[in-house]
Amino acid sequence: MLQNDLNWNLLRTFYVIAQEQSITAASKRLGISQPSVSNALQKLESQLGCQLVFRDSRHFELTLRGEKVYQECRDMFHGADRIVQLSQDALEEERGEVRYQVISNLASPMIYELLRLFHQRHPSVKLHVEVRNSHEILRNISKGNVNLGFCLLNKPVLNLESVRLFREEFQLFCGAEHSLYGRESISERELRQEPFISFTCASEGMGLEPMAVLQASANIGNRITGVSSNLQEVKRMIVSGIGIGLLPTYPVQADIDEGVLWPIRVTDRPIGADVYLVHAPKQDLSGAERAFVRTVEELAPMYQDVT
Repeated sequence: MLQNDLNWNLLRTFYVIAQEQSITAASKRLGISQPSVSNALQKLESQLGCQLVFRDSRHFELTLRGEKVYQECRDMFHGADRIVQLSQDALEEERGEVRYQVISNLASPMIYELLRLFHQRHPSVKLHVEVRNSHEILRNISKGNVNLGFCLLNKPVLNLESVRLFREEFQLFCGAEHSLYGRESISERELRQEPFISFTCASEGMGLEPMAVLQASANIGNRITGVSSNLQEVKRMIVSGIGIGLLPTYPVQADIDEGVLWPIRVTDRPIGADVYLVHAPKQDLSGAERAFVRTVEELAPMYQDVT
């Protein structure tokens, strides 16, 4: 018998019969009568020229040949299901939505390249971006409220998948109106006594945000005179002379060049933390979200040593 002579409907019926181990149960699952199911089995056995099932009123068992045909059908129909899923994923990748949460004012050449490249490859996918602190992002991913988030962390979080992207370097700054502006040498005692502008997450991050660790490592931040979760507002208070504070270097480089901010040397060691893309398990991501993660994984090795 030629391959083209095989009747796929008969194979599907036999596949269900073998799964259910019953003509009656197969007829209920397929929504057709028992005689129609029995007739389909007989036709397939006739086409193949062999018996597939031992059956009587009290016993049902696949023959050795029937077991082999069932295994082939299982592989074949599972493959067909995967093809359907792939086509659905492809449609999601082309027309879906990627919703992610990100820390305030995250700026990096990698982020710009990620968005440019992803949009170039998937121009119909809509991006939905929300700003949160790292603690909130991790909590929302854990609860299933969102699947993707860009976080600033000291180390990867257990039970959540993550991709390390790059190092975010920080410096301590004061504004042009501050008494420390322009000074090259400042003692630790002076810095400890200075009013400090803090990110909200430094006190509310429950150890997940690195800002508290950065403040502690620099031995600063004992007198808090201003707090905000937004980088621009923290910078505004520093520029206004209300206090000194830590800011990521890259996003405020223009302010440094213009003399609006003055970098205060605290330690010989760089101050910083790592930026991660944290995401839900890949099987829980949509097709568009998986494509977004793949793009991140493709670019991340190129920017591991870039701040």
